[in-house]
Amino acid sequence: MLTTALPENIRERIAETVRLRTGAEITNLHVELASDGIILTGQSRTYYCKQLATHAALDAAGNHPLWNEIEVN
Repeated sequence: MLTTALPENIRERIAETVRLRTGAEITNLHVELASDGIILTGQSRTYYCKQLATHAALDAAGNHPLWNEIEVN
């Protein structure tokens, strides 16, 4: 369970940060707010971009739990 409230625009902020840091290489990017954290989904052509997305989302999300479920094709 999240212990602190998430800012209203957190979904947009995370998505924009991921797009900027990955050069928009993550397709079908979706940021979901779950009761126990933040979930990233989408597709990437490389594990490197998936890792960039993780770091970007963590920076934007603060101390909230994050699960990166982006698929690498």
